[in-house]
Amino acid sequence: MYAFAAPFQHPAGSPIRELFKYLGEPGMISFAGGYPASDLFDVTGLEAATTRAYQTPARCLQYGPTDGLPELKRELIALMSRRGARCTSDELLVTTGSQQGLDLLLRVLVSPGEVVLTEQPAYPATLQALRLGQAEVMTIPVDSEGLDVKKLAALLESGAVRQPKLLYTVPTFANPSGATLSLARRIALLELAVRFGLLIIEDDPYSDLRFAGDVVPSMLALSDEVPGSRDWIVHFASLSKIAAPGLRVGWMIAPPEVARRCIIAKQTVDLCSSPWTQAIAAEYLADGALERHLPRITGIYGSKCDALCDALHAEFGDAIAFHRPQGGMFVWARMGALSSSTLLAHAIDNKVVFVPGKAFFADNVDDATLRLSFAAPSPDAIRDGVRRLKHAYERALRARRAAPAKSS
Repeated sequence: MYAFAAPFQHPAGSPIRELFKYLGEPGMISFAGGYPASDLFDVTGLEAATTRAYQTPARCLQYGPTDGLPELKRELIALMSRRGARCTSDELLVTTGSQQGLDLLLRVLVSPGEVVLTEQPAYPATLQALRLGQAEVMTIPVDSEGLDVKKLAALLESGAVRQPKLLYTVPTFANPSGATLSLARRIALLELAVRFGLLIIEDDPYSDLRFAGDVVPSMLALSDEVPGSRDWIVHFASLSKIAAPGLRVGWMIAPPEVARRCIIAKQTVDLCSSPWTQAIAAEYLADGALERHLPRITGIYGSKCDALCDALHAEFGDAIAFHRPQGGMFVWARMGALSSSTLLAHAIDNKVVFVPGKAFFADNVDDATLRLSFAAPSPDAIRDGVRRLKHAYERALRARRAAPAKSS
């Protein structure tokens, strides 16, 4: 009946959000959504910041500059400096969450049919955005040290692929793998970017959630050590995972000519991100509240991660394989004996839910994989959830053994 544009004729929704209908069921334990724990929000600090912000009501209630409130941009520049990365105001654009930054960048850089590289497994919303942008998606595998840069180099050197427009990666505590790109690989990736003129999208929502191991500088910070690489980095960050997702405050740091075009693209999308929440974020950062808040949440997330990993070892033993992350919100696991999609149906019956791994693959799906988020449940709920998952696993195996054999 309606003549929809080609990408929206048969669109697929978020496979993760489709699981949310189960979260309201009584007694359900969720390892599914990548939501921060709501009981860890700095309610007092954000309330105080809101009060201070509204002392200048016109600032909150009026339209603001498309690139962001000047006071927030100053605080974000200072925050990035504390993270070891320099940036200037003309490189920085405030966005309505970092996902908007990706959307804007794809609009100004990628035409239908152009090649975009992404790590695999990858964040499903990124894959969704690339498909709706009609990009040709090619994947680079991830291991325990993050993106396999040697395989990327081999692909680029082979000439077997048309010049990619960009590469998307979450190098620190990746969603879903939890892996962190090693320092050596970061340097090598920056060198490849310069050599092949490959724009690197560094999506960095989780790096402040480190609860173990040594800090690894962002690629934006490391770009000063690799001549020419600063021109080939676009850095996304957000307050969603470390302060509150309801603020919808993210930011993009990009070469000025890229940032300027994204600002123009944003003018047609929302004119500006909410000045009210920007003002709250500016007050919150200026007060030092984020620095006071981070040790609390990272300590608790570390305890939750330990609870999940220890319970998986105890309940499943060698039946499950996973890498224990040093931060972030996710454990990426593989159960070789069973499809995770099959397991999910039994898990829901046992009042526990997770995300099957197929949601994170653009190609060559490994359906034995699954993502478990430890951020929202309590440690006791995590241990109970793993026990329920083990019961579901055993039921699924029994059901498979009892199923009649298919005739050839």
